Amino acid sequence: MLVDEAEIIIRGGHGGEGRVSFRGKKGGGPDGGNGGKGGDVYARAVSDIYALRQYSGKKVYQAEDGEGGGTEIRSGANGKDLILTVPVGTFLTDEKGVEVELTEEGQKVLLAKGGLGGRGNESFKSPASTTPRYAQKGLRGQERRLPLKLKLIADLGLIGLPNAGKSSLLNELTNANAKIGNYPFTTLEPNLGVLQGKVIADIPGLIEGASEGRGLGHKFLKHIEKVKLLIHCISSESENPLKDYKIIREGF
Repeated sequence: MLVDEAEIIIRGGHGGEGRVSFRGKKGGGPDGGNGGKGGDVYARAVSDIYALRQYSGKKVYQAEDGEGGGTEIRSGANGKDLILTVPVGTFLTDEKGVEVELTEEGQKVLLAKGGLGGRGNESFKSPASTTPRYAQKGLRGQERRLPLKLKLIADLGLIGLPNAGKSSLLNELTNANAKIGNYPFTTLEPNLGVLQGKVIADIPGLIEGASEGRGLGHKFLKHIEKVKLLIHCISSESENPLKDYKIIREGF
C-alpha cells in the first residue's frame, strides 16, 4: 500500500552532562570533562516510493544522546545522527521551519539539531575558583512535529475515468504488474513503471465530481502536479468519448 502522507515527532539527541571530578592525589585539581553533543536528525531522499510506510506505526524518532564527560578531562562521545529515509518527491520542513522539496535521490536535509554537551568542572577553573564543584547539564535536542507529504515525480502520467485502460496500458508498456479488473476503482493507489528510462505513473481513476470528494475524491490529484506530461486515456468502448474527456478536465 502506498502511504503518501505521515506525521511523526522527531527529537535531536540530548547533550551529555559535564563531569565533576578531581585528580586522585590530595590537592589534585579538577579534571571533569565535557559532555558530548547529541545527534542530529536528517531526512534523506531515496527512490523507494513506499518509504513512508515505515512511519505508519512508530511515531517518535530520536537521535542518540551524547555521552557524559569523563575523568582526566575526557570528553564524552557525540551521539550518532539519525537519518530518516523518505521518497523522492516528499515535502517537509527543515529545522528552521522552511518548506523543502526533496527532488533528487541522496538529497539530505537537517530536520532537528542535537543539544550541546555540558561543560565539565575543569573548564570552570580560574584563579578565583581553583576547585569548582559544579558542571553543566547537557542541553536538550530540538523536538518538533514533522508532517511528510509525497507528490510523485514522473515523466508521464496516465489519467482517465475508471476502466479507461490506464493500468492495462502501463502493464503493456513497462514491466509493471498493476492489478486490473473489469470493475470501477481497480486502481486504489498510483502504480509506476519505467519505459526507456522514463517513469510512467498510473493515476487512480477520477469520476465526475471528484474535486468535490465523490468516488476516490481528490486524494490523488496532488500526484498529478509533479508529472511532466499527462496522457489522457479514453476507453475505446466508451459511448461518449467527448463527455468522458470533459469529466476529467472539469475534475481538476
